[in-house]
Amino acid sequence: MANKLFDFGMIGLGVMGRNLLLNMADHGFQVIGFDKDPKKGALLESSATPGSIVKGVNTLAEMVKQLGTPRKIMMLVPAGKPVDDVINDLLPLLDKNDIVIDGGNSHYTDTLRRVAFLQEKDIHFMGVGISGGEHGARMGPSIMPGGDPAAYQSVKPIFEAVAAKVNKSACVAHLGKGAAGHYVKMVHNGIEYAIMQLISETYDLLHRGVGLNNDELYKVYKTWNEGELQSFLVEITKDIFLQEDSKTGNRLVDMILDKAGSKGTGKWTSQDAMDLGVPVPVIDMAVSMRDLSSYKEERVKAAALYKTTTVPIAVPREVFIQQVHDALYFSTIISYAQGLAMLHKASAELDMQVPLPEVVRIWRGGCIIRSSLLEVFYGAYQANAQLSNLLLDPAVAKMLQAKKQPIHHVIMHATQTGYPVAGLMAALSYFDAYRTEHLPTNLIQAQRDYFGAHTYQRIDESGVFHTEWGS
Repeated sequence: MANKLFDFGMIGLGVMGRNLLLNMADHGFQVIGFDKDPKKGALLESSATPGSIVKGVNTLAEMVKQLGTPRKIMMLVPAGKPVDDVINDLLPLLDKNDIVIDGGNSHYTDTLRRVAFLQEKDIHFMGVGISGGEHGARMGPSIMPGGDPAAYQSVKPIFEAVAAKVNKSACVAHLGKGAAGHYVKMVHNGIEYAIMQLISETYDLLHRGVGLNNDELYKVYKTWNEGELQSFLVEITKDIFLQEDSKTGNRLVDMILDKAGSKGTGKWTSQDAMDLGVPVPVIDMAVSMRDLSSYKEERVKAAALYKTTTVPIAVPREVFIQQVHDALYFSTIISYAQGLAMLHKASAELDMQVPLPEVVRIWRGGCIIRSSLLEVFYGAYQANAQLSNLLLDPAVAKMLQAKKQPIHHVIMHATQTGYPVAGLMAALSYFDAYRTEHLPTNLIQAQRDYFGAHTYQRIDESGVFHTEWGS
């Protein structure tokens, strides 16, 4: 096998890198991987399906020389400096037209810089978002490539083979120019943050609010996952409630400290949305609530200071469960709408040419935010590929109207009894503001002009105006 020309190389053989290579090998591709830890190369080989061609090596040079040209090499290493370090180590080993792929969660601005840097050296560079976790990597992820279309054509057969399939359609597509792949993955993760926050709020309302135990919670989320809320995140939520803790025998969810971590992609989504001037308040609130959760010691002191107690929500269980279901459905739609509205504007502002129908199509399978709702959204974008916001689609509007009253009820009960539902409130406020023809921001413009001469526009004639207030 020493002289064998391999089809694809992987740098970084952690769980994701290893599983993605094994997936490729299972589809008939000959793959080779490198990791600084030789044990990971050995694990790659020992994990391979019998009959597949998989090799782990201990040096970059050994990997590169065994790849067919143009070489196709993916990095799955931590974002930031590690990516640049690998590129610098690779460069002396590459030839013109070789393809280097960053499959990690890099910020799109870094990807743009790397595209330009390697383009000068006649090397193709692609930023590719991959979603689905370790199981998805092994069995079929959603793959979000962007950048050089010629380079994509070289890797397309491999990506289409290993991606998740929905109705025999591979959950991969070329998603636009430059850093489009990483930008789409960033927004995907922002939506993921939002939906996870919303689910956690519904869990709190049902668990502390109306007293459901873990077995009852399992049944509720299982029922929800069999209906219109069917999604990967609801599906795994039901399973979490049954997991036992091997150390105590308790349910594991009850033994986990309420401090949520993050790797930054949700924050990037929030920051970039603000730069674009696109409101994504559910995503913003999800990021803020993770940050707030980290202040555990202060929250313990505040709970004692304010004598915080758990107050039951005085609504019949089955009635409230249905209301919470509808509130989650409503706010989940709003979360997708905000993220996709951000992609719509970013595509134009950053000249990425992101095809939103394809984004929604490939999110239907493999990825963390896959959901039956995406079939509805796919139909909306097929009808109007330039739809600026899902809330303007008649079918989506009908869905939201049907759930509008329940989310009002849930928020009312939550605020009256002191349960924090920042995500649900952000979703409803966004909806109420978006569908309001006249907002009170005319007063804000008057204030800005009063103290800073920032000018304003009028409703009865065109132009820009300033008033000497109080004179």
